[in-house]
Amino acid sequence: MEYSIQALAKLSGVTTRTLRWYDEIGLLKPSRVAESGYRYYGPAEVDRLQHILFFRALGVELAQVKIHLEDPSLDRLALLRTHLVDLEGEREKLDHIIQSVQENIRAEERKEIMADEKKFEAFKAQMVEENEQKYGKESREKYGDAAVDQAKMTMKNMSQADYQRWTDLDQAILEGLEGAIREGLSPEGPEGETIVSQHKEWLILSGLTYQPNIHRGLGEMYVMDERFTAYYDRNVPGCAQFLRDAIQFWVK
Repeated sequence: MEYSIQALAKLSGVTTRTLRWYDEIGLLKPSRVAESGYRYYGPAEVDRLQHILFFRALGVELAQVKIHLEDPSLDRLALLRTHLVDLEGEREKLDHIIQSVQENIRAEERKEIMADEKKFEAFKAQMVEENEQKYGKESREKYGDAAVDQAKMTMKNMSQADYQRWTDLDQAILEGLEGAIREGLSPEGPEGETIVSQHKEWLILSGLTYQPNIHRGLGEMYVMDERFTAYYDRNVPGCAQFLRDAIQFWVK
């Protein structure tokens, strides 16, 4: 079956303007363009648009979507299964947040005081699962399932005071790194020692059984894995390198 651009827009819920933009950037080309200039889309383009919308629902940037769809080894069935796993993960996150909102509503209706720990359960669970999706594979290969599962359990059961301290430390580490880079300080100086001490406390609160070799290994990961580097360097380039160098010097 073939669809005009207007018909495909109506079918998919995507505007004709968006479809024209997808054509312009080479993300979704029509199967043919009539002499009149009208665009027409066939079954392959309909399937491709469906995948584009799946990726967009998961927050994937258009440039990355194009890379995925133009992979010559693309397996449509495998890709659909991946979409399903990712979407089910998103649904689970939303279910946790919905449950938290419902509990808040019930507490307000009954004029009850909701425990502070309960207020943040859903967000902690969401953070744990996001970390698992981003870094779980590497962490399990490097430290084993038992260590990673223990860290996840610690995070989920973290008290509100410890959770606040954990997030405060994360912010303090980042601000310390950015300040050190801007001022041209050395990782071997007192600022580097302070950051490493904060990072050690942050790791312990995260649930990892602290070992110097693990700490040093994580430091190496921060510069070897572009995802970690992007996190620390998001405002000031060089922060991940500074943290790695400080850990290597101060953790014996």
